[in-house]
Amino acid sequence: MIYTTQHPPRRARPAFLMLPFALAARVFRPARPGRLTDGTIEAVQLARTVIGIAATIWMIYAYPMQQSMSSFAKDKVAEIFISTGVLVVVGPLALVLFVAAARAPGRAVYIRRLSGPMTGFAALFAAVLVLFLLLQNSGGARLAPQFGAFQIVFLLVALAAVLFAVPFGLASAVLCVHYVFRTGDVHEVLPPLLSPLLVWVLFGFQLADGSPVAAPPAIQLLFLIGPPVSVSLLSLFELRRLRTKFGVTVLGALHRGRQPAYW
Repeated sequence: MIYTTQHPPRRARPAFLMLPFALAARVFRPARPGRLTDGTIEAVQLARTVIGIAATIWMIYAYPMQQSMSSFAKDKVAEIFISTGVLVVVGPLALVLFVAAARAPGRAVYIRRLSGPMTGFAALFAAVLVLFLLLQNSGGARLAPQFGAFQIVFLLVALAAVLFAVPFGLASAVLCVHYVFRTGDVHEVLPPLLSPLLVWVLFGFQLADGSPVAAPPAIQLLFLIGPPVSVSLLSLFELRRLRTKFGVTVLGALHRGRQPAYW
């Protein structure tokens, strides 16, 4: 009798290059147990994103560009970082106001839930700090001689840290905006309340920047005002779904008024 050893099928190893993106998704995706989710809201959000991307691609190919594609891409990346910067300032302020406005016993519950947004804030701050220390004025190269014989080891570690921090920081910025800095971990009403503020701030920057394509004024106006209006309407729809399907309202979340409290 001939015995053969059957090796288990090899599991696909996650690519090392995907590790920063996977970690960013883990850090910035809301993960509170028991958090309310609604398939209809998620489907509408996905549909709006797909329509927005498709419309942008159509506009680029339908009308001549007034700037290079590289400049256009840089502007889009800049918008993401502007949105992240706005959230870094507005997000903690909104959380402080929300917790302060809530009545007991909800306030204590919300304070415990701040760990989610704080984790995201700390991760984003750490990525920015690493890149600043190692890249600003060649900081890594200037620090290396201080390690003497281990400077080669330091340079290798610094290079690995930069190669990890760059994609992690980019993914964090995108996910930070998408998930509104994990404010949904504190309460479900916070993301739809903050999202319109974010897009209208971006509207101001885009208004000053001008259209990237030589399109008719009506098309330019549509693409300029479409995103903030659609996000605002989607936020109103989300708040309405929370109220009609789950009985969740802003006053109820704050334990004020006659609405039933939900936390």
